[in-house]
Amino acid sequence: MRLPDQVTGLFLVGLGAAAAYGGWLLPPVPGQPVGPNIFPLVIGSGLALCGIAITFGIGHTFEEEEEIIPLEGGQVRPPTGKLYGLRALLPPALLLFYVVAADRLGFIITAGLIVYATSTALGARWKLSLPLAVLAPMGIHLIFSKLLRVPLPAGLLSMPW
Repeated sequence: MRLPDQVTGLFLVGLGAAAAYGGWLLPPVPGQPVGPNIFPLVIGSGLALCGIAITFGIGHTFEEEEEIIPLEGGQVRPPTGKLYGLRALLPPALLLFYVVAADRLGFIITAGLIVYATSTALGARWKLSLPLAVLAPMGIHLIFSKLLRVPLPAGLLSMPW
């Protein structure tokens, strides 16, 4: 079953709004400007923004049509490669890698390697994967350290803030 983008986007907007509202209802921590209500607010707002983007079709023109290669007898050949089927193991492998490497390497280096591996596996070329691997961990570190006040392992490369 395939749903239209408008239906999926509106569902994500509703889910994000519900998460943000649930976070809004959490009580603040006395004496602290940031409490447990901030995390659901940030995640819910981001989810709602993504839903709005999907609803209005933002980025839809960047999608490439999948090339269908017909075989003899009308069969369609799936994408092939030696390790193509092992891509399903990438998320748990990256999670285990983070658990093992985060304390030694630190959050920035570990997250950079994870972002690079994920974006490359999803089909991004190195011209996009490399800037993502450099900028995304710094943005995530900034959100977690300043907004959410969650300490992340410094490791080999600590951030100046």
